Amino acid sequence: MLLEGVETLLVLAKEGTMSRAGSRLYISQSAVSKRIARLEQRLGKKLIVPDGRNIKLTPDAQALVAQVGPGFNELKGQIFDQQAVRDHTPIILACSETLVAGYLAALMGRFLKDDPHIVLNTHHTPVIVERVQAGDATVGFCAGHLPAHHGLQARHLFDEPFTVVFNQPLAEAPECLLTNDLSNPANAYQAGLLQQAGIRPLMEMDSYTAAAKLALGGAAPALVPLSVVKTLAIKKQDCQHFAFLDGFVRPIYLCYRQHSYRSERAKHLIETIADFVPTTALLPST
Repeated sequence: MLLEGVETLLVLAKEGTMSRAGSRLYISQSAVSKRIARLEQRLGKKLIVPDGRNIKLTPDAQALVAQVGPGFNELKGQIFDQQAVRDHTPIILACSETLVAGYLAALMGRFLKDDPHIVLNTHHTPVIVERVQAGDATVGFCAGHLPAHHGLQARHLFDEPFTVVFNQPLAEAPECLLTNDLSNPANAYQAGLLQQAGIRPLMEMDSYTAAAKLALGGAAPALVPLSVVKTLAIKKQDCQHFAFLDGFVRPIYLCYRQHSYRSERAKHLIETIADFVPTTALLPST
């Protein structure tokens, strides 16, 4: 119960609200509140106070997060490493939404017939890495740059190219683009590349799909990765290439704890994705 409360506090510290913390932990908002209340009672300290619609950590909570946060995921990961993986043990595959839609859908339809105990969930890359570190996911399928010192086994599958999507021809590279969220650490490198090209982010979306749809509707050109082009079946005439895109890619990785690879089921999943996805990425789009 103590570890459960600490985990909830760490997630709440990042998410800022009870509802977002609950979504991250797959529990209700009231369950988050109860966990924090139990932790406060156990420690004899007030840990959170209201801050408008958000939650603010007290100095005692901030000190606790600073002290236990860095090692908490590794502790959970080490506990996870001790668990036996049997034929019916769920194997959780944490994925980027765009990668599931663009590269995994056809594969998993077949794979789940042989191993129906694979569970997929989708997150942004920083969360995927955290979940694998903590043993909350067995394998991560990530897009973008991984954080430094992540401590995981990381297999680079390929570098996914980008295109500029717009519903009308552009004579030259646009001065501004719809982009994905550049404050996401996995995407932060894109800000520097755009600056070098003299291109200003017009709006930062939480979804490449939303950016692509806005571009196809004529709102503004959008920077879109290949997986989204495939998923949305975007026509070739709506995809435009410019010189600045030559080095504009996002690396695609599988990540997992070293111990997980000893499981034949997890190993089979990892090797199947590693063989299938780069081949699929090379297939021509619409």
